[in-house]
This record gives sequence, C-alpha cells and structure tokens, in this order.
Amino acid sequence: MPAITVDDITVLPRLPRPDRTLRERPVKQLVTAHKQLEGAGFEVRRPFPSVDLRSADPFILLDQMGPVTYEPHEAKGAPWHPHRGFETVTYMLDGAMVHHDSHGGGGTIGQGDTQWMTAGSGILHDEVPPEELVATGGLFHGIQLWVNLPRTLKMAAPRYQDLDSSTLTLVSSHDGGALVRIIAGEIGGFSGPGSTYTPIAYAHASIAPGGQLEMPWPQHFTAMAYVLSGSGAVGAQRRSYTEGQLAVFGPGAAITISADSQQHSPTGDFEVLLLGGQPIREPVVQYGPFVMNTRSEIIQAVEDYQSGRMGNIPAEHLNGTRLG
Repeated sequence: MPAITVDDITVLPRLPRPDRTLRERPVKQLVTAHKQLEGAGFEVRRPFPSVDLRSADPFILLDQMGPVTYEPHEAKGAPWHPHRGFETVTYMLDGAMVHHDSHGGGGTIGQGDTQWMTAGSGILHDEVPPEELVATGGLFHGIQLWVNLPRTLKMAAPRYQDLDSSTLTLVSSHDGGALVRIIAGEIGGFSGPGSTYTPIAYAHASIAPGGQLEMPWPQHFTAMAYVLSGSGAVGAQRRSYTEGQLAVFGPGAAITISADSQQHSPTGDFEVLLLGGQPIREPVVQYGPFVMNTRSEIIQAVEDYQSGRMGNIPAEHLNGTRLG
C-alpha cells in the first residue's frame, strides 16, 4: 500500500497553501472504528455508522477491509445481494476484488483502482476475491464507502464506473511533504475522475514522517479524515490520532493533518483518507442494503427485490449464493 505513487513527488502539481486568513477547521469529534463481520465472514473496521457517529451526511457507511494476509482458500467476499437508493465506492489498496452485477457492469478492481457503482433504482451484485487469491492466499486491503443519494435521485438508473489507478489525479501538498490522490470531487482546484451525483470530495493522502498536509476544503462540505495506518495529529487543536480513527471536522475553509516523525506503517508514511460532501439533510431510513427516505419505500424495495424487479443474477453466475 499504496499502489499508485510517484518516484519524485516534486514533479507533481501542488495544492495551494490555504490563505492564513481562512478559518482552519477544528476537530469536532474523534471516532474509533469498531470491528464486525460482513459478507461471507470477513472482518471490517467501521467508524460509521456507529454508536459514536450515527450520521455522516451525505455518507451512509465507511468500511476498512483489512489489511489482512489470507492463507490459501481462506479469502472471503460478499456473494450476490441487492442495493437501492445510494452508491457504493470500492477503493483497493492491496490485492484485488472481482465485481459482477445484474446490469452487466463489473470487472477486477486491482491495486489503486476504484469501482463506483450507482445502485439507484436497484441492482444485484457480488464482490468476491479473484480465484488466484483464493487459491494462493495473499494480502488484501480495501475501502468501501456508501454515498447517499437525494430523494430526487434515489431511483436513478443504475450505472458502473471503473476508475483505473492511472486515472486518479495526483498532486502534492504545497511543500512537497504529502502525496494526495484525488478520486472524486474538487480539492484546491484539482478534480478527480469519479462522476458523482451527490457533490463530494474523496482523496487518499500519504504524508511523509514529520510532514504536514495543509489544504483548502470546500466550506459548504462536511469534512472527515480517517487513518488507514500510521499516527499523527489533526485539526486546529493538533489532536493526536492513529490507525482506525476518524476525525470529524467542524466548520472552516482549510484542514491540517500532521505526521509523527516516526511512522510504524507498511509504507513508512501516514496514510489518511479525506472525505466530505454537501449534506443532503433528508430523512434516512435504512434496512440492510436499502437506503431510502421512508419506511414505505423500504417495504417497496424489499417487495421489488423479492419479485425480481431489481434484476436477476446472470446465468453464468448462478452458482453464487443469493442473499435474502
């Protein structure tokens, strides 16, 4: 981790340093991710939703899958299941994941790649490790983010985006001490390749030991930073935080994250996910894989799934297991 990087960070375009007159966002809350089992029995770290952070509007869920080194025939995934009313974004750091869906989308998500699936009106899909990873074992590490859709887009037509690692926008901090990979949205005048219905910003930063990332952040967006590995400090108060913790920022126009001078991480850097977006501010009713605005819409989603109106598992994948 990470798969997409550069040998010489100084050749990259640089994020602007926030103007000193801009308000730096304070840390409103630090949340430690809890662990639970998902899919066919693989463990995830989940900072939200949780007892400590029930709402992260416009996001529904954030899961860190791994890092874990599987033994042969130990790797597990999520067999066929439905979704409606939101988007799933899967970002792979190590290993690979294979995706299929009932609308013909899918493929292998390799190191540094991102898969963006808009469930919208309804879709069936699976997410499983490739056969070679199952057979031989190996390192696996990925992130899944659920992005909510507003009421007017809940029933949008499903779509699939395959964002190869080479398409991510790579920039450095103003002083060259951090590499930032922009997956979606605009940060400091640079835009990522992901096409979003809900306005968001999503990026992965690697901060060198002792380095600091100072960057502008859209004032009308929420802002959060999740530690994948390493340790450092965050926000105007320079609060210490470490692997598996999520910083939730208060209002402002800039964020600051600093890396400790010594890093105990696989890459030797402080690895942090940056995410935020325009709050939707609508009622959220979730029942498993369905995220709607009302209970009656959830009941309709269950009925549509059970009657096959969300699609069918393609014939070549009928040996998979359908959940429900």
